Amino acid sequence: MNLDCGGMTVVVVGGTSGINRGIAESFAKCGARVAVASRSQEKVDDTVEGLTALGAEAMGFVADVRDLQAIKNGLANVAQAFGEFDVLISGAAGNFPALANGMSANGFKAVVDIDLLGTFHVLQSAYEHLKKPGASVINISAPQAFLPMVAQSHVCAAKAGVDMITRTFAMEWGPVGVRVNSVVPGPIDGTEGMRRLAPTQELLTLTTHSVPLRRLGRAEDVGNLCLFLSSPMASYVSGAIIPVDGGWSLAGAASMSATLGDLVMQMADGGQ
Repeated sequence: MNLDCGGMTVVVVGGTSGINRGIAESFAKCGARVAVASRSQEKVDDTVEGLTALGAEAMGFVADVRDLQAIKNGLANVAQAFGEFDVLISGAAGNFPALANGMSANGFKAVVDIDLLGTFHVLQSAYEHLKKPGASVINISAPQAFLPMVAQSHVCAAKAGVDMITRTFAMEWGPVGVRVNSVVPGPIDGTEGMRRLAPTQELLTLTTHSVPLRRLGRAEDVGNLCLFLSSPMASYVSGAIIPVDGGWSLAGAASMSATLGDLVMQMADGGQ
């Protein structure tokens, strides 16, 4: 199946690394104009160069999703250059493994501010620039939104909030023809998220074997789902929370949670 995104404007916030960069590249390969944003000018420049090499018209801006005005200004500049947004991907996220009793309030707040408040900032700021009717908004969620995991209380709380934003915004924006969905990536190979949650070869092997399809995902797997959700084939899909995880969330995440908890507790005890 070949999807033609020619003439479409796609904005990927957090789109300069990992899964989100893979999503940006998926749209670029299909002919879309793509804008990316992150906190690093170096990463923005590198990603824009890479997207251009794929044949796409590309641009980027630097902003922290916790800074509402910076997000507003960046998105306004994209709209001025590229026009209305056909697709908006909100993917900025923060994570680190930490047991609740060993985590600072600031650490908990940082993840909630990036994941949850950041999602609100991005969507609210983008609304005036979304194509109405027709725009597809996709929040990048995580299995922690509906699966409790040891050493992930901050992420579980934040991502559960992201999925509720997806549902409520889908209801509020539906009347103007804007669809809002969440995509839930499972364990994706070669990403910073996997390096943090599976820092040892033992844990990486355990995670792979816990996926029913017996492999880690690729960024393009997530990109393919985003392409579908932004195509006419998904014109009646809104408010959905869709895993792309090889079946991992059905049962396998529990074993990773327990092992991650053991690892964090060992680190807290000095590696004993």
